[in-house]
Amino acid sequence: MVTSKGVGLAVPDWPTTFGYNMFLFPVSKWVGGIFFEHTHRLIASTVGFLTIILAIWIWRVDQRRWLRNLGVAALGAVILQGVLGGLRVTLLKDEIGVFHACLAQAFFGMVIVITLATSQLWRRISMVGTARCAVREPGEKSPANLRTPQRGVPPKMLARVAIATTLVIYFQLGLGATMRHQHRDLSILDFPLAYGRIIPDTSPARMAEINTWRDARALSDVTPFHIWLQLAHRFLALIIAAGIIASLFLARRARQNARTLARFSDAWFLLLACQITLGAWVIWSNKAADVATTHVAVGATMFALGVAFSAVYLRLLSGSELSGRPRQSPVSVEIPVS
Repeated sequence: MVTSKGVGLAVPDWPTTFGYNMFLFPVSKWVGGIFFEHTHRLIASTVGFLTIILAIWIWRVDQRRWLRNLGVAALGAVILQGVLGGLRVTLLKDEIGVFHACLAQAFFGMVIVITLATSQLWRRISMVGTARCAVREPGEKSPANLRTPQRGVPPKMLARVAIATTLVIYFQLGLGATMRHQHRDLSILDFPLAYGRIIPDTSPARMAEINTWRDARALSDVTPFHIWLQLAHRFLALIIAAGIIASLFLARRARQNARTLARFSDAWFLLLACQITLGAWVIWSNKAADVATTHVAVGATMFALGVAFSAVYLRLLSGSELSGRPRQSPVSVEIPVS
């Protein structure tokens, strides 16, 4: 909302707020753009404080080294995020705002993995290579002669598709942040076409016509780079849609934990439909602040769901320890027959 309303510099100093301690700034002065920017800082401080507690808690109660390291990484990311936010104000660099936005999404993904790894779902997930019980009767030479039924293993293709789609969503969020932090009007104002064509003409003569048309409507001038940047954003949206639809079908073909995976893929697809609608609405409304903010929020939710989906599938494929407990060896049991 801060970026959509263009109020990132409503508070010109950092870490103070108009010379006040950030936490002692009078509520009566929370007006206009100051309300959004100052509230943003307070929420960021709260998130940082909670992340400190989270990192310490993980180190005290969880024995999984990778999860401990992830907690420390999340703490480092939130500290760096706060510094970048302050530098964005003091140095007046839009490029820092882009990195600030991308790091926020990366931190969000870390917290999603931590939340998932400490949940009951993580413990209920079946794993490849868990202990099985082979039954034999006396007189048989060896339990090895018994062929243990193989449980359905999720295809690796789904894991690859889910991870690749999630990475593309992250890159898409970065493209969106690049466009938003230019603080310009939309470079393409029609959808699904672009200036009446699928691939617009960006020759110098055509760009002069476009900018003349935009000047008559009090819109900022654009360059071919701005147009191609927005086209790249649309093209990546098509790739993401293909990846999510592929995940939807592949999840239904999975034989192991199909119900859990189908729920993830269904939610992902519903968010995709909502996001495409919001993307078109952003263009048709000429980037209305509330619509643009909702578009970014749904995009972040899609990224978070993709991270969770990928983590669940990697969990299924890896056969790692369950809830931090040692993995047990296969067991063979003899049942005497009277």
